[in-house]
Amino acid sequence: MSSNSVLPPVQIGPVAKALAPMALGSFIFGADAWRPEAQAQLNATMQAALDHGITHFDTATGYGAGQSEELIGNFLQGKRAQVFLASKASIDEMDADLMYRHVQASLDRLRTDTIDLYYIHWPRQGKDIRPMMEGLERARREGKIGAIGVSNFSVENMEQVREVGPIHAHQMAYNLFWRFAENEIIPYCVAND
Repeated sequence: MSSNSVLPPVQIGPVAKALAPMALGSFIFGADAWRPEAQAQLNATMQAALDHGITHFDTATGYGAGQSEELIGNFLQGKRAQVFLASKASIDEMDADLMYRHVQASLDRLRTDTIDLYYIHWPRQGKDIRPMMEGLERARREGKIGAIGVSNFSVENMEQVREVGPIHAHQMAYNLFWRFAENEIIPYCVAND
């Protein structure tokens, strides 16, 4: 992270590499708005992020149907050590093996042997989501991912997956205008480190 940053890096669970709080999100990478010839423009965007101390790249299997991961994976060749890499998957079937296979597919698309932080992207309300966590715990034990996170989870969802293993991060909607997380989610996360 650049020396003039006001946001210090933070440690996420067992991952040795610190996470820069400012991330390059890649929701639009690989979506219909991007053409195959746009790889050079995306590479310039990612390089500018690195040049300005943004070393946290965030993607997901669902961004551009996996194409976002591929574009980032292509860029990161020879640069992987510089980046705290986070991805996420959301599945409809509550199946540990399927979640594990999603991690492997992400690794293949990202062209890396480990992902620093892997999230369960969206919980499935009213379903037992513990199998998703079981798949991620297996991947973590095998060194395929460094830490496990959740995204857009309620306290109830977090309680359920914590029966399987620790949650190292929670990515949520939170800004000056959307502060609902202050009611329950943030206090829960602080209390459960």
